[in-house]
Amino acid sequence: RRLGQRLLGRPELIEQDDLSLPNNVELVATREKLPADKRNDDPLLFASHPDFVTFAPDGPLRVISIQQTRLLKERAQFLPHKGNRRVFLIDHVDRANEQAANSLLKTLEEPPGHLILIMTAENAYDLLPTIRSRAVPFHFAPLGQEEMREFARVRGLSQPERRVMLAAGSPGVASSLDLEAYDKRRALMLALLKAAAGAAPFGAWASVSESMGRSKSEKLEFYLKVLYDLLRDLLILRESGGEIRNQDLRRDLETLAARVEFAWIRKAVARVDEIAELIRRNIQKTIALDALIMELRGT
Repeated sequence: RRLGQRLLGRPELIEQDDLSLPNNVELVATREKLPADKRNDDPLLFASHPDFVTFAPDGPLRVISIQQTRLLKERAQFLPHKGNRRVFLIDHVDRANEQAANSLLKTLEEPPGHLILIMTAENAYDLLPTIRSRAVPFHFAPLGQEEMREFARVRGLSQPERRVMLAAGSPGVASSLDLEAYDKRRALMLALLKAAAGAAPFGAWASVSESMGRSKSEKLEFYLKVLYDLLRDLLILRESGGEIRNQDLRRDLETLAARVEFAWIRKAVARVDEIAELIRRNIQKTIALDALIMELRGT
């Protein structure tokens, strides 16, 4: 967005399409409840500025769809309204399905001279090699603690210190993090780890699992992100005892860290990685997590 503002002007319009803003978060969440045909008829995009267009992951599985990349290809041909550039942003392009990725490749092979296409990805190696080869990579390091504190201060974020710790150097995460929802997910994932480490009986997890299964709006990937954070904290406490992200749970996590070995944590992370790879297949979250616990309890 900063590049778009410098090239196109009217920064107040471009900032309206910040995907971490509450209105935009709500819009994306609302679209999850729409039937697929309605989403396909009206592909998700944000275009408050006529020459700056943002394509964001859409639908229950939060993917970049072929309908979006077809619309991108169509709109890419339009000349700029003002100036000599248009800027398109594809957020999380690594969530494009195979059809969408192949459709996008056609635009990358013959881009219009006026188009600047910016793509963000958590893992560039989830992209087709032919897409990677046609892009110039920029790797962004996390911001430092002081930079994050200044960002939180300028934005006037609530509970700034906690947001800074949990965001891991990402301003977007810090501003969009719903702490109440995070705490609920964290309580469930802490119960999972206690059961998996043998600190609590499996039956204690079973009741939690049932309530989680009834929540259709809560995506598995949200829980996995919290679980990764807790496993990271366990590793730090197990190996070094340094600073962790979930300081308010330090006593609980220290107790767990004393029960498990490094190999257990490594195996847990590997199994969570495998579950994360299956998210796009719409796997049943409680079955996946139940299986994770049973495997780790036997370690």
